[in-house]
Amino acid sequence: MKVSINSGACMGHGLCYGLAPALFADDDQGYGTVIADGTVPPEHTDAARKAAANCPEGAISTAD
Repeated sequence: MKVSINSGACMGHGLCYGLAPALFADDDQGYGTVIADGTVPPEHTDAARKAAANCPEGAISTAD
């Protein structure tokens, strides 16, 4: 699985890095960013899906 963030849609609520800190971080302006290349280790797939489902703007995408 891979995750990505649509930076144009992100409003910086921080739910992604709050729910899945192994996958997301915040940039210097507080917007969510994907750590590394967005590859999700198997043990973090549930957290990735939870972060995507809880993003108020729907800015997080997952792909299997």
